[in-house]
Amino acid sequence: MQSIMMNWQQLISNKRLGQEHRHPERHDDRTEFKRDYDRLIFSAPFRRLQNKTQVFPLPGSVFVHNRLTHSLEVASVGMSLGNDIVQQLIRRHPELANGLFMEIGQIVASACLAHDMGNPPFGHSGEKAIQSFFTEGTGRSLETEVSPQFWSDITHFEGNANAFRLLTHQFQGRRPGGFVMTYSTLASIVKYPFSSTAAGKKGKFGFFDSERGSFVQIAWELGLIRKSAENEPLRYARHPLVYLVEAADDICYEIMDIEDAHKLKIISYEDTARLLLSFFDENTRRLIHQRVIDEGVTDPNEKVVYLRARVIGLLESECVRVFCDHEDEILSGTFEGSLISHISPMAQEAYRQCSQLSVERIYRSKPVLDVELSGYQIIQTLMEQFIEAAVHPDRFYSRQLIGRVSSQYHISAPDLETRLMAVIDYISGMTDVYALDEYQKISGISLPVV
Repeated sequence: MQSIMMNWQQLISNKRLGQEHRHPERHDDRTEFKRDYDRLIFSAPFRRLQNKTQVFPLPGSVFVHNRLTHSLEVASVGMSLGNDIVQQLIRRHPELANGLFMEIGQIVASACLAHDMGNPPFGHSGEKAIQSFFTEGTGRSLETEVSPQFWSDITHFEGNANAFRLLTHQFQGRRPGGFVMTYSTLASIVKYPFSSTAAGKKGKFGFFDSERGSFVQIAWELGLIRKSAENEPLRYARHPLVYLVEAADDICYEIMDIEDAHKLKIISYEDTARLLLSFFDENTRRLIHQRVIDEGVTDPNEKVVYLRARVIGLLESECVRVFCDHEDEILSGTFEGSLISHISPMAQEAYRQCSQLSVERIYRSKPVLDVELSGYQIIQTLMEQFIEAAVHPDRFYSRQLIGRVSSQYHISAPDLETRLMAVIDYISGMTDVYALDEYQKISGISLPVV
């Protein structure tokens, strides 16, 4: 029996969500996918990523990655992945040359820019704080007041689903259709193309129920394979470009976290060099060592920069190979795992060692844990105060709090679910510093200076 296959000509569409029948006048030669990229770069939510934690506390004397610098690096790697995939696959599919297929690198780069835009302040700790407010905190009492689907969405609150909401939801005060992105860019950020009721133990999902219709419309237009029956929770196969966005993210966060840890002296130069050199065979290591000598590089930080660049280049090439080798499985929705999980055994073992060290010595280090603990407390407090105000909007203190919220959020809507989601939209869109400032003010810790 022949399996159903997605096809590239349908998967790459420059149709815009919310402007399907419009053909606006053009004043330049940018492609629609370059317009996506530019809209994201110049947007306020993207700009706010500069003040959101990646892993380590935001900069002191040593500058490390934040969400914005991470996203820019992921976009750079994503562009390379996409461009290399195009060059490989047009040899196999010459009929795709000179069409929209050639713009895959730009689509992937745009999706990479957007992939973290839905993350709340303080990274995964902030995400967990929102979830646990409803599963462990005072928000538990609201379960009987909302629909089962809405409850599933907020108790599994997910930065990936929130990014899709941010790019598709028509918030009050914004132009119709939100960012008005192309179908292919939007589909490429949905890492988990299913609803929260299909999230399973990991709790990952791709879209809230409020954006379900938008995702189904995109999936139908692009020919994504539906993997669930009509009476089951909604689940689709990934858009193929999701694998490239995921690979760019996997490459950058793992390798750049190692570099940051070295800069902060959490990991010694010797351990860092050992980890990065383990990606290469003995002959390549000798060539790398000789290159360092020939270039006169003596500073340990500069040596790490060079090693990091070589590792990223290797991983990028490996992921391109895996994607092309498994193209049919990816297009049929049967490919299992990530591209990184299928790279060569030597590179995979080296990547595993990096991941293991990151867990043991980076993610559990005191500076990281201190940020997570503080961030969790800040987000929990903001959730308690603003959700209470949304549930009881007629109280004096509630009116005072609600008055602080931007009019773009529907926090004064007549129905409870919309008000609750408005609070989540508001808090998840904060920067770390703004969340701390709000926390201090509503807790009476600091007073505004006039």
